[in-house]
Amino acid sequence: MDSPSPDTPLTVPDPADATELSCDVLVIGGGTAGTMAALTAAERGANVLLLEKAHVRHSGALAMGMDGVNNAVVPGRAEPDDYVAEITRANDGLVDQSTVRQTATRGFGMVRRLESYGVKFEKDEHGEYAVRQVHRSGSYVLPMPEGKDVKKVLYRQLRRREMRERIRIENRVMPVRVLTHPDDGRAVGAAGFNTRTGEFVVVRAGAVILATGPCGRLGLPASGYLYGTYENPTNAGDGYAMAYHAGAALTGIECFQINPLIKDYNGPACAYVANPFGGYQVNRHGERFVESDYWSGQMMAEFAAELASDRAPVYLKLSHLPEETIGAVESILHTTERPTRGTFHENRGHDYRTHDIEMHISEIGLCGGHSASGVRVDSHARTTVPRLYAAGDLASVPHNYMIGAFVFGDLAGEDASQYTAYEGELEQEQLAAAHELVYRPLRHPEGPPQPQVEYKLRRFVNDYVAPPKTGAKLSLAVEAFTRMSEEIAGMGARTAHELMRCAEVSFIRDCAEMAARASLARTESRWGLYHQRLDHPEQDDAGWLHHLDLRKSPSGAMEFTARPVEPYLVPVPGFAPPGGPERHLGEVELVPVATAGPRDSVPAARPRTDAPVAVEDPVVAAPHPRLLQLLSLVEDSPGLDALGPYLDDADPAVRAAAVTALGETAPAGTGPVLAARLRDDAPPVRAAAAAALRELVEVLPAEAALGDGLRAALAVPDTAVRSAALEVLRALRLGDAALYAGALAGAAVEVRVQAVRALVSVDAVAELAVAAADPSREVRVAVARGLAAVRNPAPEPLGPLLDDPDPLVRGAALAALAGTGCPADWAARAEAALGDPAWQVRSGAATALRAAPADPAVPALAKALADANADVRKAAVLSLLVHRADPEARTALAGASDDPDADVRAYAARAAR
Repeated sequence: MDSPSPDTPLTVPDPADATELSCDVLVIGGGTAGTMAALTAAERGANVLLLEKAHVRHSGALAMGMDGVNNAVVPGRAEPDDYVAEITRANDGLVDQSTVRQTATRGFGMVRRLESYGVKFEKDEHGEYAVRQVHRSGSYVLPMPEGKDVKKVLYRQLRRREMRERIRIENRVMPVRVLTHPDDGRAVGAAGFNTRTGEFVVVRAGAVILATGPCGRLGLPASGYLYGTYENPTNAGDGYAMAYHAGAALTGIECFQINPLIKDYNGPACAYVANPFGGYQVNRHGERFVESDYWSGQMMAEFAAELASDRAPVYLKLSHLPEETIGAVESILHTTERPTRGTFHENRGHDYRTHDIEMHISEIGLCGGHSASGVRVDSHARTTVPRLYAAGDLASVPHNYMIGAFVFGDLAGEDASQYTAYEGELEQEQLAAAHELVYRPLRHPEGPPQPQVEYKLRRFVNDYVAPPKTGAKLSLAVEAFTRMSEEIAGMGARTAHELMRCAEVSFIRDCAEMAARASLARTESRWGLYHQRLDHPEQDDAGWLHHLDLRKSPSGAMEFTARPVEPYLVPVPGFAPPGGPERHLGEVELVPVATAGPRDSVPAARPRTDAPVAVEDPVVAAPHPRLLQLLSLVEDSPGLDALGPYLDDADPAVRAAAVTALGETAPAGTGPVLAARLRDDAPPVRAAAAAALRELVEVLPAEAALGDGLRAALAVPDTAVRSAALEVLRALRLGDAALYAGALAGAAVEVRVQAVRALVSVDAVAELAVAAADPSREVRVAVARGLAAVRNPAPEPLGPLLDDPDPLVRGAALAALAGTGCPADWAARAEAALGDPAWQVRSGAATALRAAPADPAVPALAKALADANADVRKAAVLSLLVHRADPEARTALAGASDDPDADVRAYAARAAR
């Protein structure tokens, strides 16, 4: 099924031409859990089909290398019950201990099985497992000297002859949906496509095992690189989305994975490697600051707090270690864990012997193996959908790590092996939906490319979903992810590889929405930084020592259930699951976020009396061949003589392009030519000329020819042209009061506002006073502000505007008094206006009083500090600062220092300077 030409443009295949496959057990994902599931199911006699969207030889996080096992419960060194208790504490009591205990009790057997395959675990001189301690309780870390070869060893097992007879591997096949039976909902197969050839692939199966890894590509790394993630970047949440759309319950999705990492490298800080050798985490003072006993969300909260303090940065300290220890650490960190890490440090001139390594925290992700979020499974890896299993980082078995992935892959393969291939009909509606999901980007190949859409999506994750969380931000996230469904549906692709990336973006979006909605539903804080709600900062065991399950309802909505924690197998002091029935929560309610605080109604404007000028839609002709000639010519910065033929071309598109080129090159004589083009017959040419004149206004000489051309343009029945002409005339001082006053009779508000600004530039107070009766509120507001901006302002012309029926005009006129002066009579009017119903008027009145005498301004402003509107209080504080020489003003300002509004507090504090 592989093709050597992955970049060959594709066409949408007919669903009827799909490649059909059949098996007893379908395993999706060829990483840690998937390979073990396939091996176990085959050993028990099942015919297995293993699908991997890359190549099983080097797929999955395991292929990146593994330096050791984090949770090996080796007899004589640790007890299963101790491990279960530790994981329970690390997860704030929210665990199904029956699943954790499977890892604890079966993990050592898995170590021995891996050894039989050829995986090497470190042993001491006596042949005993060299288990090391990382946390303050329990010794569970078992190093793997040749950990970089684990995937190679597993692949060798898959290719043994007896396994090849039972296991069919299809590399470069990416499922996008699990198929279910329409009657009982059981899993009966999957639908996907070949990531090299693009062919549609349909599989019938007796059981389906999802082993696709975490959603590591959820948050955006600090580097901005889409694939520069802490987790394996191929892990885009495929299984989370497939399980959700198949009807399975997911749980703990609000519990994010956040890890400590090497800053700028996004690789792990490797506490599990360095700490057993004597390394540790310190702040810039060299102080150890970690209080938590387990690498958990609580520890990450401590980490984040230290990074946000004046004790930052934070470092991985290795420089105190002896040479031989540092050499041993380097041999692991620079080969197995991240082969590029040594080069990174070398390029920075850093050496563990002389430099401690700066640390930071990773982007967020979803991962059962390193936190708690995933598909809900029981102690046999069964999901809530019959015959659908989940294993590895995809499954919600908290802090399960690599050994847990192997254990649950083994459990899934064992239980699924009892089923035989499904031979019935597959539901056509499900197949059609999967087909559309895969191939819709081919229908509009010019659509937005996947990298752009994915970047935008994951920036929203960083902005609104990453902790610390709030209901408002999470609600904005849900709105954004819902809105982006259409953008994702509009992505374009031409090749099979691009189709794969587009499908991954749809999975990421699904996971992002799940993460946001689940975080909204859990109205408490838990797991330290993993789920820190600023609006619900306390941990609420009475109400929330429950699993939060989500699933897709029959109507297609995302709904939630609070599920009691199962009775503990191992008692843990400090935790007492309340039991009781499940609480059906339904759909989560979003927090209103459409406006910043209570909305004040905007004063209504008078009905407009000036109708907009109708402009015919331009007729766009086919591109003229001369456009290419013109574009080539522009590269040589042509003069007017060279551009002249194009400016006079019969094709308006060519003329518009020539005007734009003229604006870019600006040769001598440009101004008058552009002004002439303001009178062109074609709207696109006029628009280009107006834009160019505005852009070049600072560099055009104020020559008479340009002024003549601009005056002539005032007769053009095009609002944009007349507005631009007035703006340039004003800026270049080429007009007079009479010219500008004449423009006040124009029909368009935009033109009249420009005329007011022009009148201000020539200090035409009398003409401005006439404009105070303009029917447009926008113009009258401009007049009020303009009367305060002339060279010799006086309050008298503002009189009519202070009585204006529109509160926005009255507010602007009052504020203008601060610039014109506010004598006693006018101050009385301003003081009275502090009781106006409209906050804009009250704010303007408070502003006016800064120019009034201290008595009566200060007492009136002191009362205004109790106004319900923060902008009024801010205006009062700013005016009181002008009067700060008055003792009463200083007293009032001191009282405002604890105002609930940050601006008011900050400005009030200036009184003490």
